[in-house]
Amino acid sequence: MVVEVCSFFGVYLLYCTNPRYQGRVYVGFTVNPERRIGQHNAGKRRGGAWKTSGRGPWEMVLIIHGFPSDVAALRFEWAWQHPHASRRLTHVTRRTSRERQFDFHLRVLAHMLRTAPWCRLPLTIRWLKQEYHKDFPPGLEPPLHMPVAFGQVRAVRGTRGVRPEPSEELPATPKRCSVCLKRFQEGDEDIPLRCFHSGCSMAAHIICLAEAFLQKEPDQFLPIEGQCPSCKNLVLWGDLIRHHKGCYGDLEADPTSSQEHWASELNCEEVSNKVADSDTSPSRQWMITLDSSS
Repeated sequence: MVVEVCSFFGVYLLYCTNPRYQGRVYVGFTVNPERRIGQHNAGKRRGGAWKTSGRGPWEMVLIIHGFPSDVAALRFEWAWQHPHASRRLTHVTRRTSRERQFDFHLRVLAHMLRTAPWCRLPLTIRWLKQEYHKDFPPGLEPPLHMPVAFGQVRAVRGTRGVRPEPSEELPATPKRCSVCLKRFQEGDEDIPLRCFHSGCSMAAHIICLAEAFLQKEPDQFLPIEGQCPSCKNLVLWGDLIRHHKGCYGDLEADPTSSQEHWASELNCEEVSNKVADSDTSPSRQWMITLDSSS
């Protein structure tokens, strides 16, 4: 089964199966995994990277998706490629002579998923080739809000505000914010967040709901989860944002967690420039909305 995902920004790991170069790996960024692996195997003249050109065939075995924007994914890609140059990964030890490149990159990934700012993003760790799957080292498992999924993924275009099933239309949006109780203004660009649970009429300003979710974490900018003020269900912030953007893909049950995760993510043109790792903090609005304007 191929899972279709909108707003797709992913960072992938390639594994070389050519006997001459077997064991080599490559980390890259894509907005379209199916197209990208074809480019790598077709060579640099067809859009593949020069580091992979002429060394194939390559297999895309693992991809991390759910990034809020291309910039966020590119920064993750750069740090995964250059862990010892990233100021966030100074605690990661260097690869030993006996450690395979594949194992080293998985070890770096395990540390990255537990390191700020990536540890708070609603990411999905997806094994595209199950035969390459390896468990994360004990003590370095991903946070509970990051499911480990299996199977192929396809990037699709999402249409904001269009629900796939008319019978599942939510109730009319309330006139007041469910958190601050202030009236929503006509023409206000700050479109309220809606709860996606059936029958729930919760609607709130993005900032209001984020602050409510962060009451126990006042030093953080980006919520991970919280209780809906109306239906009282526990909801992941990433799910609320994807629902807000019109990404209604299939809900996938995470076999390693008690929570469910939407593997739904706006297809965009692939970015050619690579963004260097930076400690510059994004604005509070960007962090809270997960770049919902992109």
